Amino acid sequence: MKRIGFLSFGHWSPTRDSQVRTAADVLQQSIELAVAAEELGVDGAYYRVHHFARQLASPFPLLAAVGARTSSIEIGTGVIDMRYENPFYMAEDAGSADLIAGGRLQLGISRGSPEQVVDGWKHFGYVPAEGEDGSDMARRHAMVFLDLLRGEGFAQPHPRPMFPNPPGLLRLEPHSEGLRERIWWGAASNATAQWAAEMGMHLQSSTLKWDETGEPFHVQQAEQIRLYRKAWAEAGHDHEPRVSVSRSIFALTNDMDRAYFGRGGKENDQVGVIDDQRAVFGRGYADEPDKLIEQLKGDEAIAEADTLLLTVPNMLGVDYNAHVLDTILTHVAPALGWR
Repeated sequence: MKRIGFLSFGHWSPTRDSQVRTAADVLQQSIELAVAAEELGVDGAYYRVHHFARQLASPFPLLAAVGARTSSIEIGTGVIDMRYENPFYMAEDAGSADLIAGGRLQLGISRGSPEQVVDGWKHFGYVPAEGEDGSDMARRHAMVFLDLLRGEGFAQPHPRPMFPNPPGLLRLEPHSEGLRERIWWGAASNATAQWAAEMGMHLQSSTLKWDETGEPFHVQQAEQIRLYRKAWAEAGHDHEPRVSVSRSIFALTNDMDRAYFGRGGKENDQVGVIDDQRAVFGRGYADEPDKLIEQLKGDEAIAEADTLLLTVPNMLGVDYNAHVLDTILTHVAPALGWR
């Protein structure tokens, strides 16, 4: 069995053919797609976070709204850029959203990807400490956030408080028990995946990875997952590790599918440069269900992961994206043993 969720980048654009023309549209439709996905039996609703862009940005109001409208689907992010985050305020927001959802949050955090503006986190009031770069600052914010989620008191109570306090040092409230064990780290390298395992975070491995061996993307990603699981076992954590991979997968079952994604020909990995590092980008999959099943059997990383996040073309609207998810659950997942 494999958990199957969707990952929405949350784009919106006032272009003629867009079904998502405004920020209000993308927020409302993000909630509606989670409701529809839960009804279909999808396991998770995940959302990207980008700043200074016509995309989803502030995640916690959306996560709380999805939590209030659904009852069983996991609700997560992939990923929150920790360069932009105040870990104290974030711990309060995360605790609130998780309590509203009844303990269903699965928060993906990371250093994040290149943004729309230069050093955008500076506009949020954050500057790396001496000797740090943006990645170091993101990890520092993440470590503070993880410590706060443990729910241990750290703040000295006022001797004459407005309201009575419990005994001892005070923690941030509201605290959601168990959320610390549902934090994921988005890793682009083998070393970062191993670090995430040591820190007791689950692993989100997306459709991009630093090209460390020159091998096909799915082979490198599968090795990253194996190294992560080995590091987790060596760390001796009490809870079980989870690993997700993201893929664009479309089963062509009608004329609309073929018009949007039936380009023909096999897609290949792409190589590019991000932050002066060579990166390999995984291929997408789009084909008739029987051919799609055979192609997916050869993806080593999907086989290694316990969770598959399907990236959805959110600007095509809720109904079409629900159809995309349904075709995978109906025509593909059973044949591959995912259901």
